[in-house]
Parts: sequence; structure tokens; C-alpha cells
Amino acid sequence: MTADWQVDAVLLDMDGTLVDTERVYITSLTEVLDGFGYPDAAAVCAAMVGLPGPECQQLLVERYGADFPLPKINRAFAERRDAMLADGLPLKRGAVELLDALRAADWPMAVVTSASQGTAEAHLTLGGIRARFELIVTRDDVAHGKPNPDLYLLAAKRLGVTPRACVAVEDSSVGIAAAFAAGAIALMVPDLQQPNAATRGQCAAVLPDLNAVLALLRTRAGL
Repeated sequence: MTADWQVDAVLLDMDGTLVDTERVYITSLTEVLDGFGYPDAAAVCAAMVGLPGPECQQLLVERYGADFPLPKINRAFAERRDAMLADGLPLKRGAVELLDALRAADWPMAVVTSASQGTAEAHLTLGGIRARFELIVTRDDVAHGKPNPDLYLLAAKRLGVTPRACVAVEDSSVGIAAAFAAGAIALMVPDLQQPNAATRGQCAAVLPDLNAVLALLRTRAGL
């Protein structure tokens, strides 16, 4: 694509895109599963990137069987995760610069996340950026989370814009699939996983960080 984009809003995934939580979550759960003696923990956890919490729990039960002690694992995971988050939650590189530029230009923006409302509030607060967003759309708002397009369609509706005039910034193939299905301009900044050929085909661009997203919006969308 070489033509300029018509952009009326920017929709941002949260975990792994704005805040560096994916690494914390995957590391915490991998350590817990390893500690309980479950095999292939790293591979199982890697498959969860971008998925809502309930689907991650279902994946664990499917992989390890109906007698998998989910409540015990959840408690151990929460303890390890909270210990890692005790000193705050780092932002992804370029997050502040991108958000500052969008606010300075008075461009509408929203967080669009597979997390619950409570988790979204907590993570954005830990990252120090909660006050920057008037609109947060979470898995609590829709019947079907990512990779279904519902979250992005709802965010565009609440902002009063068409999905095709939205730029969606994601870090995972699951998120890109959702943005693409909604008809948004999908930009990927990979976090823990690089995109495969199918995911690349759904992206308007694959970029190294949020500073590159900002530069692209300036050149292609007149930010």
C-alpha cells in the first residue's frame, strides 16, 4: 500500500502492546507449571499469547486433562505474577511518545483488550497511563473476544467512526486476526512471537516498536 490512509481513530491493544505484561504472564505461568511438574510448559504458555483468560484456562485443561488442578494453579500463578508486578508495570518502547502525539493532535483513541475490565484498569494504572484513556473496551463488553472482531467493532461504534477508518495496533496474531476481520488498518508490533505468513498478510505493516507506529502515522495518515 502506498496511498495515504484516512484515519479517524487509533485503537490500541493493551497487554504486550502498550504494557509489557505478556512476558510477566507467560514467565509466571511457565514457572508454576514447571514447578508442578507439568511437561511442555513453555510451548503451552506460548500458545496462550493474545487469548482471553477463560480460553487460556480451557487450553490448560485440554492439554493436561480433566483432573488438572486449575484453582491451585491459578492461585500459584497469581502469587508469582503479583510478585513480579510489585514494582510496577513497564511500558513498551515508544508508548509514551505515541500517546503524547495522539493527544496533542486530538485524535480519538481507545484501548481494545481481551482482558477483563478489572485487569485492564489495574494494568493501565500500574503502567501509569490509565488517565490517558476515556474509552476502554474489554472482554466483559462482548460475547466473543479476539480473534473475533466484536471488540474492534464495538470500539469503533462507541467512538462514532467506521472500523475501516481505524488503525488497530496489536502484538499478537490473535489480535491482528480480530482487527483484520473488523476491517481496520492492522499494524503489528510483535512482542513474544513473530507473525507467520498468514498474519503478515493481514497486516498493513509489521513494525519494530511503537515509535515506528508513530512515524508511520505521521507519513501515511497526517498525524
